Amino acid sequence: MFEIVSAITAVETIAEGSGIRERARLEKIYGKGNWKKKKGLTDIRLSDGEIVRAEIHW
Repeated sequence: MFEIVSAITAVETIAEGSGIRERARLEKIYGKGNWKKKKGLTDIRLSDGEIVRAEIHW
């Protein structure tokens, strides 16, 4: 497990529309929308307390 401990920076869209493989599932659960997959950089605290820089996707 980890905890985000800083702001997410360098945010980029990496997929949108039909480029999102999970789009059908997302639309079934949450409804139609302008779905986008994004990534960015942040500092995270690992379960052992160490803080590292990581690329996260959402």
